[in-house]
Amino acid sequence: MTTLPPPDADAQAHSAELAAAIRHEIRASGNSIPFSRFMELCLYAPGLGYYSAGATKFGGAGDFVTAPELGQLFAECIGEAVAPVLEELGEARILEIGGGTGAFAADLLQHLQSIGRLPTRYCVLEPSAQLRERQREHLQKVLRADVFARVEWLDRPFEQPWSGIVFANEVLDALPTTRFAIAEEEVWEDHVALDKTDAFVVIGRPADALVTAGVRHVERALEQPFAEDYRSELLPQLPYWVQAVIGPMQRGALLFVDYGYARSEYYQPQRSDGTLRAFRRHHVVDDVLAWPGLQDITASVDFTALAEAGTGAGFDLAGYCSQASFLIGNGLDRRLAAAESQAADEVARLRLRQQVKRLTLPEEMGERFQVMGFARDVEFGHAFLIGDLTYRL
Repeated sequence: MTTLPPPDADAQAHSAELAAAIRHEIRASGNSIPFSRFMELCLYAPGLGYYSAGATKFGGAGDFVTAPELGQLFAECIGEAVAPVLEELGEARILEIGGGTGAFAADLLQHLQSIGRLPTRYCVLEPSAQLRERQREHLQKVLRADVFARVEWLDRPFEQPWSGIVFANEVLDALPTTRFAIAEEEVWEDHVALDKTDAFVVIGRPADALVTAGVRHVERALEQPFAEDYRSELLPQLPYWVQAVIGPMQRGALLFVDYGYARSEYYQPQRSDGTLRAFRRHHVVDDVLAWPGLQDITASVDFTALAEAGTGAGFDLAGYCSQASFLIGNGLDRRLAAAESQAADEVARLRLRQQVKRLTLPEEMGERFQVMGFARDVEFGHAFLIGDLTYRL
């Protein structure tokens, strides 16, 4: 039983405005829209969606905590992993997908500056104007002026040939996901419609060719069909999204951090209702249709699908492991020791140790979050020397 209080009056009015826009689209689309479209509007509708509006999302005052918000150690370990790639490339950019509060960019750039491995440009692909401004203010305040001058915000991925690194932390779980179901051995897709009271409800529609092909591809990989009434998620657009994000990249590395599973674990028979859920004020909310624009809607990542998308885009799979293994393999112990040596007092040292626990313990982020890397004409395998999980893919 949740103890989560209802949103305040202003938030409810904001949600009602977005809900009205979604109802208008449902009526204009023949009385239903795919769930993926509903999720897209809830998260990204201009000025109203969860990630487009101005409410606090990250940290203790928001709805969830991401690894970069815990402190600098996460970004410093990422920096250790990508520094050899930056050195090998020489002229290189870093492209961060979704910049959050700017904490990751700040900590990463400060660490790369300290080891003499700054990229020529640090680019943030951020759709939210409010988050862009928050990132800009934070980075301008904490970075040296000449380092801040390397940062820019993009409206779209690069259109000209480039080399460098793409980084995305907790981005894939927020891509609008397709929900499918099996009924009488056929593939159906969840749509959102309106009931007699104008409330949002989920109904089934026959899946189109793309969704059906995606589900059948998963069944072939699992070597068994899904059971009757099995429901889960699928990202048929993932290969196209990866291609779009990297653009005309000539050389470089891709690095993704997110929560999820390899395909055989994602689609286990007992996980018969998928992984879809929502977050509001650090509570898991089962009703993903509630309060549009006020809660984060998310689904776990099928890392096998990500491996297929990355290699299909012409990259080599560099490695796949848990977040704990990745951070430990990229110098977490050294980064902790260095931070403790500069800590002001024992309280600060205790916070650093708590940060490490949150990042690495299995019941925290250590095992639930996983890391996958890809490389094109650069060496990136050095970042994945501990805890290899590629055999699960």
